[in-house]
Amino acid sequence: MMFAVAIIAVFIAMALVLVRLFGGPTLYDRVLAVNSFGTHTVLLIGLIGFLTERPDFLDIALLYALINFVGTIAILKFFRYRAIGDKLPVKEEAET
Repeated sequence: MMFAVAIIAVFIAMALVLVRLFGGPTLYDRVLAVNSFGTHTVLLIGLIGFLTERPDFLDIALLYALINFVGTIAILKFFRYRAIGDKLPVKEEAET
């Protein structure tokens, strides 16, 4: 019973995060909302694993958490440097 209530609470939190994702005023608010949605998804996978008594869901949740972290770092790096690879940012010359 308690796991079902927790799953419903996580779904409500995910809905609120989606509102923030589509209504965020800045790009970084949207990136934060995507990261938060991924974290709530990890919680949901863990709760479903406990509810169905399948501990292998925790491995899936951990893998998804790692993918969520790496994806967020890649998105933020892309928005800062406009490249994801090893390309170094070009410094703009100051006009005199």
